[in-house]
Amino acid sequence: MVRSFAFTTQGRLHTQDIDAFLMPTLLADTNLFLWVDLENPTPAETKFYLEDVFRFHPLSIEDCVVENSSPKVEEYVPKEGDFFTQYLFIVMHAVDYSRQDGVFATTELDFFLGRNFLVTYHEAPMKSISVAADRCLRGTVHAARAPDRVAHMLLDLLVDGYKPALDELSVEIAELEDQVLSQPVPATLNKLIQIKKEVFHLRQIIGPQREVLSRFASGEFKLIRPHLVPYYRDVYDGLFRIATLAQSYTDSLTGILQIYLNMSSNQTGEVVKLLTMITVITAPMMMVGTWYGMNFHDMPEVGFRHGYLIALTATVVLTLLTYLYFKRKKWL
Repeated sequence: MVRSFAFTTQGRLHTQDIDAFLMPTLLADTNLFLWVDLENPTPAETKFYLEDVFRFHPLSIEDCVVENSSPKVEEYVPKEGDFFTQYLFIVMHAVDYSRQDGVFATTELDFFLGRNFLVTYHEAPMKSISVAADRCLRGTVHAARAPDRVAHMLLDLLVDGYKPALDELSVEIAELEDQVLSQPVPATLNKLIQIKKEVFHLRQIIGPQREVLSRFASGEFKLIRPHLVPYYRDVYDGLFRIATLAQSYTDSLTGILQIYLNMSSNQTGEVVKLLTMITVITAPMMMVGTWYGMNFHDMPEVGFRHGYLIALTATVVLTLLTYLYFKRKKWL
């Protein structure tokens, strides 16, 4: 699906769903800003818009089409023989967390940002795109006055999209901690390791994106007007806070894992302690039984007519005394 919008420099909608053959004319008008959104386009649509209309560099088109590209930003400046104008190629990722699956799902969003155009490319529908388009069409706070404004809005929406995912993860970690404290079973350990792995995956996603946004926040690119740099810096600060939160989740999961291991070790120690107590308590019975285990009516060797009754009584008394001793020591 291809959506296209042309806005004036005052942020008002000029044209929507533009015919492709009119786009070069609109791009030549310095009083207009063109936004083309490509959602799961066909190969023919991709080739037509990226190669024929905008004539982007082949390397940026390749990075755009290939899935799972790493977050990055590259500036393309035309050299002799190039037909494109100066633009920034940006790769970012949106994140969603499913408690049912326990995994972070990422959706890639690619930007081609020029002085009077913005081209966005993504395979799946994205909330950030629909929300940004709605704001632009409603003329909210003059969002569509320039491509760098819309690009900022999209980046801000992408970063805001991390918060619900982290809230879901926070609830998951809290429930996992309760499970570890109440019943540390192997299934809980497997879930703990899975969540820890996903948090590490989240940090791998956030890290490169922080580097991308830091370049915008430092005002490195001339296509981002100076008065908008603080807004990009604010987006970077938001992602930095999310990265800090992800680090705290990693620390929490490490602590929960340590608690699980300690409780498992304590359970093992209790089992060993119980078996030891049973062995010690039954030692008098084993000792007396070993000494007096003959099949005779009495004990002629010691001259006791009721020797076996005496041996049984001694066994019971010694066992009881051993139990009471451990009870007094609070070992039982």
